[in-house]
Amino acid sequence: MLNIPNALTFFRILLLPVLAALYLLPFAWSNEAVTAVFLAAGLSDWLDGYLARRLKQDSKFGAFLDPVADKLIVVTALVLLVSDQAVMSQVLSQTVFALVVAIIIGRELVVSALREWMAELGNRARVSVSLVGKIKTAGQFVAIAMMLYRESVVDVSMLRLGEALLVLAAGLTLWSMVMYLRAAWAGFARG
Repeated sequence: MLNIPNALTFFRILLLPVLAALYLLPFAWSNEAVTAVFLAAGLSDWLDGYLARRLKQDSKFGAFLDPVADKLIVVTALVLLVSDQAVMSQVLSQTVFALVVAIIIGRELVVSALREWMAELGNRARVSVSLVGKIKTAGQFVAIAMMLYRESVVDVSMLRLGEALLVLAAGLTLWSMVMYLRAAWAGFARG
């Protein structure tokens, strides 16, 4: 049960309080530190999947825990961002940003519930991770990292660029949810 890929997944979960604490620290370097922690979580997500395949250490437990860890880190970062008045005062539209965050979190809840239900029916493979889901996750990680960093790079606001990318990622989020729902439709008819 505890192998290298699963240890990396646990590491990602352990980063949650570190991420929150660094975000809330009132130091000038906090944004760089929180971005580094968030990117480390994203890298560990890629690395645990790679190692599970490479070392043939994939497991049912890892297949369950890995997406949970991904969702926890993304949701934690999004909640921190949406609850930050300094961020909310800089986004183009507070309403649109809050809606995008709600779409992303809502999709994660729906797909998690769908996977659980399909597993109960013995059809979990129908809703296994798709390429669109992987692209969605990568897009979310890049967008959120930019928003956590918040500083401008070469006169480009990372917060605004991250916000735009997060809107695109929300579109992929909805698309992937529809794909999962369509794949599970046969299970709905029987369930």
